[in-house]
Amino acid sequence: MGLTFVEKNPLAGIRQLASQTLWYGLSNIFGRFINYLLTPILTYIYAASDYGDISILFAIAAFLNIFYTYGMETSYFRFNKDGNERNVLNSSMSILLITTLLYSTLLILPVQSIAAALKMENHPEWLIMVIAIVAIDTLTVIPFAKLRNENRPRKFALIKIINILTNMFFVVFFLYWCKGAYEAGNKGFLSSLYLPQLGIGYVFIANLIASGLTLILLSKEWGGFQFQIQGELIRSMLVYSTPLIIVGFGGIINETIDRFMILWRYDGTEVAARTANGIYSANYKLSVMIVLFIQTFRMGAEPFFFKQSSSADAPATYARVMRLFIVVCCACFLLVVLFLDAWKYFMGIGMHPEYAEGLLIVPVLMLAKIFLGIYYNLSIWYKLTNRTSTGALITLIGAAITIALNYVLIPIYGYWGCAMATLGCYGSMMVISYAMGQRHYPVPYNLSNAFLHIGLAVGLFSIQFVLRQSGIETIWLHVTGALLLLCYLVLVLTIEKKELKHVPLLNKIYR
Repeated sequence: MGLTFVEKNPLAGIRQLASQTLWYGLSNIFGRFINYLLTPILTYIYAASDYGDISILFAIAAFLNIFYTYGMETSYFRFNKDGNERNVLNSSMSILLITTLLYSTLLILPVQSIAAALKMENHPEWLIMVIAIVAIDTLTVIPFAKLRNENRPRKFALIKIINILTNMFFVVFFLYWCKGAYEAGNKGFLSSLYLPQLGIGYVFIANLIASGLTLILLSKEWGGFQFQIQGELIRSMLVYSTPLIIVGFGGIINETIDRFMILWRYDGTEVAARTANGIYSANYKLSVMIVLFIQTFRMGAEPFFFKQSSSADAPATYARVMRLFIVVCCACFLLVVLFLDAWKYFMGIGMHPEYAEGLLIVPVLMLAKIFLGIYYNLSIWYKLTNRTSTGALITLIGAAITIALNYVLIPIYGYWGCAMATLGCYGSMMVISYAMGQRHYPVPYNLSNAFLHIGLAVGLFSIQFVLRQSGIETIWLHVTGALLLLCYLVLVLTIEKKELKHVPLLNKIYR
């Protein structure tokens, strides 16, 4: 199944992309929202220093995920377009199975030494669980890609939602029911499942159970799999995907290295550094709205872009997609930053009020995420032209900017330095990718329109920021926030009438 009709009607392809994005969004929005509820649960139970340890371990998982998957998902889409789908599927799943077993063995053998280096020598089991989660999730990458390639977002969404609900259920089960029974002195089954020495380990046990269930639910996509290594095909796929390891690695550096550098460069005690890390990590999660949309969009857009590439209208289609993408990102930006005083309660400030100290870094981080989303859209040029090594170079430049700015700014500004470094990194990558992309694969992006929407979003937030600084009551901040958001939406419906009337659901507004 594919978008074979897009050459005759490019807008039909955009409508299908929008429709599929809505389905992927269902899993992401619902799933991530449920998962987001874990933040106040965890920040209520754990102090900022402990929450900082959780963020470090998940940051390690993110790094490992790059090495485990090494861009094979994108390579699957690229070669599935030109070759035999069954051969590409078997070969990609086979090579991932081999490397997953190899990497996991190499990491588990010295796990005690790795735990000691992270100052977690009393809990090597935390690292083992993280490795197991990454390994299982790696084995779901190609089955999920198969669902996306076959335009089956409903099943994709259902499995993702089940994963998140399972994870949340077992976090609550262990940390509330079992822990509660243990602390109450009950001698039953629930209390026997809680071991206080495991500490934050229950967060990873819940995740491990959810990952295992996901793999089982994808068993049909594994059905018919035959272990198969076609030398020439594998070599071609690895040549294409290997630079994407650097892209992914650089991306994870940009996303997570600040958590490690706070511990290293923060001007204060170790406890103060861990607390700052926890505050920064909790506030970082408030940028979830844009991150959520970006991830949702990429699920539908990546296979769509490859299928669309054979059309003569592809560049114009990519420009239209970018235009609509920026509109939604700006709306997400305003939805969060105009209501910060409501969103802050998702960080458990009742029990740990220190989390609210970093609230004003959220607009900076969300603007950085808009730049990141634009970069992801722009990056299609090097994937379509087989210049993935150039994409790796851009990402390395971004990683160098991230490390340099964090090194310089953290001792001066603390976690504010991390936020500024993130903005500088993604802004630079966006500009570099645009400049290089226009040389190798010109796309008629409407820059003035992009500047208009981003400028409007930042300007509307600035109005409310001035009101906030004047000491206006919170209730009136919410009222002005709603009015400013409504103002932006009305402007969008007016400015983008020509584009939005082709989007499912929205087209009814213009009838």
